[in-house]
Parts: sequence; structure tokens; C-alpha cells
Amino acid sequence: MLAGCVIRWAVVIYGSAFFQHVKGQPSMPTFAGPVSSLTVAKGRDATLKCVVDNLGSYRVAWVHVDKQTLLTIHTHVITRNKRVSVSHHNFRTWLLHLKNVQQEDSGYYMCQVNTQPMISQVGYLEIVVPPEFVNDVVNRNISVAENANITLSCRATGNPIPKIKWRREDGHPILVGQQKVDLYDGEELNLFKVSRQSMGAYLCIASNGVPPAISRRMHVDITFPPMIWIPNQLVGAPEGDDIALECHTEAHPAATNFWVRSDHVVGTSDDKYETYLIANGYKVHMKLVIKNLNKDDYGVYRCVSKNALGETAGSVNLYKIKATSAFNRNIPLTSPTSDQTVYKVAEIEVETMGNPGIHDNLSLQEEETEISVGHSTGTQVSIMIIPYILINDIPVNVEKIVLILLKLF
Repeated sequence: MLAGCVIRWAVVIYGSAFFQHVKGQPSMPTFAGPVSSLTVAKGRDATLKCVVDNLGSYRVAWVHVDKQTLLTIHTHVITRNKRVSVSHHNFRTWLLHLKNVQQEDSGYYMCQVNTQPMISQVGYLEIVVPPEFVNDVVNRNISVAENANITLSCRATGNPIPKIKWRREDGHPILVGQQKVDLYDGEELNLFKVSRQSMGAYLCIASNGVPPAISRRMHVDITFPPMIWIPNQLVGAPEGDDIALECHTEAHPAATNFWVRSDHVVGTSDDKYETYLIANGYKVHMKLVIKNLNKDDYGVYRCVSKNALGETAGSVNLYKIKATSAFNRNIPLTSPTSDQTVYKVAEIEVETMGNPGIHDNLSLQEEETEISVGHSTGTQVSIMIIPYILINDIPVNVEKIVLILLKLF
């Protein structure tokens, strides 16, 4: 009711001030078409067009209906908004110009002609706004202990209302509950019982079809004490050789890693040793190279890893072997000589660790496998192999595999 009164009031004002009806005019004004609706991005310029035939001495006015504001009458700008202007072509096409449009400029605009009764056309101006984050995130770096629950939150404004998606910066899937997803929709990302695999940067991406889409980066740190894996706890080598001992550690925050023998740190200043640390995120590969082995070098070496949350160590026993051994699994296969016998694998006995159905899934290559060993007077030989076998092309840890070899020659 109020809007209608204001518009009629505006028509009366500009009618009395500027319009004089001319008697005998051959035809009345008519609109050549509707006022076109526009969609314009915030900050751009917008132009609304109104085409009137047979205007004669009648006048055209523009009104912002939603704000109940008279903007222009004929060639005069009534509003105090300096971003508004009006122009025409031959008094037929009337253009309302809005510079640097803002979201409050959106709404219905009416083109009026002061006929009796008044005629008008209405068009809609929609101002679309690209996404903008709500600045309610104080800390974008989150650090929690392993197995804790965390919630990442991200909100954005814009027109239309932006949609929020999450993804990991490294491209790895996000573990949500029991499912792994590449993208997650929603303002809040809940991660339960986080593991070290959940560590990394997460991107909150807001988009609403109005460029540009925007993203916010949040980094999740998962803290845990050091852990150590040793590929070979027993390493044999002859005197005079160089040998490498290895350990794999995981820790966050980053740990201090070093080698110890007889309670003394080795590899720091002695030319006898070379130490290598290869870091990959929270994983570190430790290697100790011992040069030109002598009898005093054999014994137990410990790899140690410590950070603010704890300390752990693992042992490697370096023992002496003869320079020439009767059996070396790296010897290339050749035809048997006078002091060698070639055996064919006849049976495999597997003792598993907690895998009772492993025998049902055991699959071997179809081709025959031959192993060259030192000469034996018996008809069969047993060989212990550690640490794993392939089951359906997947490595599986086992306690031992015993190969029963039948003599071929």
C-alpha cells in the first residue's frame, strides 16, 4: 500500500512540474517492448533500457520500486546517488545507467510514462556477488594428538549463496567416517580418530558460479611419538667389506635420529662411518654405512629416534661371515658344474602369522624355479627363506617358508 502511494505521489510530482498534455496528439505513447531484466556482477556497470513509441510531449521517469525512490524524470536525475545517470536516443530509447553496482542496487526498476492513465513497464536488476569468506577463523593451523576428533569449519557469503567443498591439497582422499572421498560438501568437515595419514593441508573451496571461486587453506598436524621399523635385524658381512645398516622411523613433531654402539653415538665425526637421513614428511629412512669391516666392528648397533613425546630404539646385530660361502642367493643361475647340484622346488611348507587361510590362496608362478646350491650327498635339501611370499600378487609376511628340494642330477 505504501509503495503504491509513493509511486503515485512521484507521478503526480513530475506530472505537475514537467508534463503538459497536448490536445489533438494523433496517438498515445506505447512501449515497444518490456524492460529487459539484467544480471550483473558486483562492481560492474548496468544499463536498463525502456523503448517508447509516439512519446510526443509526454515524459519518461525511472523509479526504483523496492526502495520507493524516484530516480530520474525525462533528462533530469532526481536522486542524490552520483552513480545514477540517464540518457536517450531520439527521445524513443531511454537508458538508465548505474555505475559500479552494489548488492543494494538489486531489485525492480519501473519505466513510467505520464499518460492518463499512467503506463509503465518493470524490469529486474540482479546483482551477483562472488564468494567471500567470513573471517571467523582465527587459527588455520590445527595440531592434535593421534586418535583425536577435529572439526574444520569454513563459511562464505555471496549471491547466490556459495557452496562449500573440501579437498586435500596433496590429492589424497579424505577419510570421513568409514568412507574415503575426494571431495566433501558442507561448511563443516568432521574427522574422527585422526591418524598420521590424515596429516596435511585441507582446502576449503567456495563457489557460486560467479568468478572467481576462492579457497582457504587449513593445515592439520597429527602428533605422535617415534616408531621404528628395521628391515634386517641380523646382517652378516665378511671382514674388509663395506656394509649398510638401515632403520625406518615415523614421528611428529620431527624426531632426532642417530646411531648408537656401546652407549656411544657413531657416525658423527669418525671417517669409519657415513650416516644418511632421507626424510619424507613424518617418515625418515636412516642408514649407517660401516667401511672396511674389521673384527672390532661386529656387534649390536642401535638406531634411536626421540622427540618431545617419547623415545624409541631398535637393534641391528652385525655378525661376521666368511668371505667365500657355500651358498649365496645372489649367485646367477648357471649350468651345474662338478661341485654343484641343481634342485627343483618340489614342495613349499608355509607357517603363517595369524593367517589360517593362507594355504587356500597360495599361488606360485607356473614356470619352474631353480636354485643353485653347494653339492649335497642327500636327495633333498631344506632352505629357510624370510621374510614374505606373494599371495595373489600381494606380499604377505610369514614366519618362514621351507622349500623342499628334490635332486635332479
